[in-house]
Amino acid sequence: MPEDANPWPLAPSGTTDWLRERCGDGLTGFMPPAMPDAAWVLNAMYEHERGPGETSYDEYRQARLADGTARPRVIGGVDIETGSVATGGGLGRAEHPGAGWRRLRWAELAQRTGDPVVPEGLLPSYRCFPSVRKAGSWPLGIIPPAEGSLDRETWTRLIGILAEHGPAGPNTRCLAYYSPLTLGATDFEHRHVRAGTLGDAESLYDDSEVGFSPSNLWAEDRSWCLCTDYDLWATKVAGPPSLVGALLSDAEIEALRVP
Repeated sequence: MPEDANPWPLAPSGTTDWLRERCGDGLTGFMPPAMPDAAWVLNAMYEHERGPGETSYDEYRQARLADGTARPRVIGGVDIETGSVATGGGLGRAEHPGAGWRRLRWAELAQRTGDPVVPEGLLPSYRCFPSVRKAGSWPLGIIPPAEGSLDRETWTRLIGILAEHGPAGPNTRCLAYYSPLTLGATDFEHRHVRAGTLGDAESLYDDSEVGFSPSNLWAEDRSWCLCTDYDLWATKVAGPPSLVGALLSDAEIEALRVP
């Protein structure tokens, strides 16, 4: 696509300077402080209609390796699939898995297991729900939240809520930053930023060059800012109390405050 046809053309790296001053180098994303309020939007997880089952991702993979239907993916002497079968989740953008699956709310799983939604002193990540995992691996019938990226349905709803809270609705001018880790970890010198409007923000999810939702998205007037950290299962949204309240009360978004 020609650059002038892209609704989110490249913007100067210096537009992130204010975040760098407040939040550090932005290697995994610029984590903003409360502005003046903040909440965490939890990435979606899904459960199969037959339930979680007894088999874990790791057990399923080991069985496939044993019968020859799968082979280890070894790069540089390291089996790169070991981490993914331990968590059961994926890295990057995620879609609803389709027929036979339903969204599993974090609160529902917490009530079922007795685990806290987010353990005290931690942020939403692979460390959540330790009692669900078997030898560190999730059950095959649950798809844990994506790491480092919002899932599509949460991204779409979040953009809608941000548009409802201005400052100019869908015409709100925004900037989107992608951490170098979301871009293949090949360039740590230049900060990748794009500029556009909230009305076109859903198109960022289908950017063929990037397999993640933006690490940061913020209004040009800095009235709100979100961060999807590369290592986490949730997105921090910092902004006015009215925006945070809308997230916490929304029927589709699952959000909470984390001390």
